[in-house]
Amino acid sequence: MSTSQQTDPLIGRLVDGRYRVRARIARGGMATVYVATDLRLERRIALKVMHGHLSDDTVFQSRFIQEARAAARLADPNVVNVFDQGQDGDMAYLVMEYLPGITLRELLREQRRLTVPQAVSILDAVLSGLAAAHKAGIVHRDVKPENVLLAEDGRIKIGDFGLARATTANTASGAQLLGTIAYLAPELVTRGTADARSDIYAIGIMLYEMLTGEQPYKGEQPMQIAFQHATDSVPRPSVKNPGVPEQLDELVLWATEKSPDERPIDAREMLQRLRDIERELGISPTVTRTGPIGVVRNEVTPTGELTAVLPSVATGPTAAMEEVDNAGRLRRATQRRRSRGAWLIVLVLLLAALAGGLGWWFGSGPGSLVAVADVTGKSFEEAAAIFEEDSLIAVQQGENSLEVAAGQVIRTNPPQGTRVEKSSEINVFVSLGPAEATFTAFAGMSEDDARATFTGQSVSVADDSATFFTDAPAGTVVGAFVRPAGAPDDGSQDVPCIDGCTVHQGDSAWLQVSLGPLPDVAGESEGKARSTLEGLGLTVADPSQTEASDSVDEGRVIRVIGKEDGGWLAPGDTVTLVVSTGPPLFAIPDLVGMTLAEARQAATDAGFTIDYDDRWDAFPDPFTQVESQKPDAEDLEPRGTVISLRIAAAL
Repeated sequence: MSTSQQTDPLIGRLVDGRYRVRARIARGGMATVYVATDLRLERRIALKVMHGHLSDDTVFQSRFIQEARAAARLADPNVVNVFDQGQDGDMAYLVMEYLPGITLRELLREQRRLTVPQAVSILDAVLSGLAAAHKAGIVHRDVKPENVLLAEDGRIKIGDFGLARATTANTASGAQLLGTIAYLAPELVTRGTADARSDIYAIGIMLYEMLTGEQPYKGEQPMQIAFQHATDSVPRPSVKNPGVPEQLDELVLWATEKSPDERPIDAREMLQRLRDIERELGISPTVTRTGPIGVVRNEVTPTGELTAVLPSVATGPTAAMEEVDNAGRLRRATQRRRSRGAWLIVLVLLLAALAGGLGWWFGSGPGSLVAVADVTGKSFEEAAAIFEEDSLIAVQQGENSLEVAAGQVIRTNPPQGTRVEKSSEINVFVSLGPAEATFTAFAGMSEDDARATFTGQSVSVADDSATFFTDAPAGTVVGAFVRPAGAPDDGSQDVPCIDGCTVHQGDSAWLQVSLGPLPDVAGESEGKARSTLEGLGLTVADPSQTEASDSVDEGRVIRVIGKEDGGWLAPGDTVTLVVSTGPPLFAIPDLVGMTLAEARQAATDAGFTIDYDDRWDAFPDPFTQVESQKPDAEDLEPRGTVISLRIAAAL
């Protein structure tokens, strides 16, 4: 896939919920044409999308819609069918018949000059389609080789009615003359008017180009060519190509007359004259259905005839009354032998002519050619063996493909059915499988951007993304995985792609997207914390866990316990609240019987303080003794609780 194809944002997109864009075919001044799949009818179609910068221009929009209406009015096998027209957001599009093949312009570039039978066959088809348009009151206004499609199956069609309009609306300003300058009729150049006869003029120029390999008028500037259209006369094609019959010379001159009144009134009249010429030249315009693009069967009938004059046989009374004697019988026998001899001569001549014809057919005529076999879906070795049997040489070429398995033949060039000379080389395109698709990091990218990045390289993305509560902003990608085509659904072969990866077109991807951080419910009441978390789709275990805390008041949430492995939480997961029971309690030490100093030390070691009559500080410590205490020993109290002591003198 080319860089332009990779960066085209429309490739891979689903247009109007129905048309899946596969690849870009061509790009023009008004629109780009893609090959797409109609998911509803499961068929390939051509999708013509108007350029975004023209979508706000009502003139171009109306011309775009006009093309759909003009082509849709025509039901002719030589006109490209238009199936649908619509709007997806600010994008206007046409759905047309998909014709794999080339244009007449491409054939002219490759072959330069066409043979007379080729030119006649193509002209017959174009005039047939144009005659249907003229009968419907439609002027094409842009007839040129670029708009003549030559399909691989031999069909020839005229398309692109983007400039078409009714024959009654035949005036336009000079600024609106959008047709290609090389094919503009003189009246379009001088007066800006156009009708069916303007299409005839363009047909005449195109026929001249097919027969000679060049256009009749040349110039460095468009205005120079336009001036020649208005002032000069188109020369006879036979001046450049002596092989052009006089009938086609006259047809070109008739179609390119300066005055529209002197040309054929429409395509139907010109087609009738062409059919007369076909009969005069012995040319059949039938296109070989399985032949190569643009090549038509040359079926010129032989002009010579083998004739013989046989002796007449006398009849009547004189013959009946002839005397039957020996002499008469001898004369009659001699006549019979002569008659048989004449028939033998005729038979010998006929056999000689047949042998000569067969010798020409199989020696240098069509019989010496070999049809390219259909080897689609076979291995190269199998294809090469088939071609070797037909005295053809297979040359292997590689080509990426999403539809054809690796190692199988996609197509050949020349295409199947083409008749070629023996010992010709046939390019056999073998599938290399899907092309590689390389991606950079997805971390922090929005979900929409990540989807567009994957589909832009023909990697599909699962419709539903996995969502988690993470520290990343809501809506950003925190995980990306690619599943190779044909891999199991258990994820064992999934390729992590959050930091970038190289996979293949046709693979599938799935995303993990952040819901934002989980709300901090620490310090809230148990009821409020439970309501907050359940509102986010989490399940809160009941009952909650309890835990003593020096810093969190009793009944308030200390923390939330999530997954054991510490992984991200997702809606539907179960969490547990840890609720404070207040500060922890400790046993009061037994200080009775201790001296004042011993009691002070024991209380301090246990985390408590003491209160007593400080006059006892004046007494030596050995003469002091704790008589009683409050709280009592073994009572449970928070650390820092004051123990009141009653001191007495030690005996």
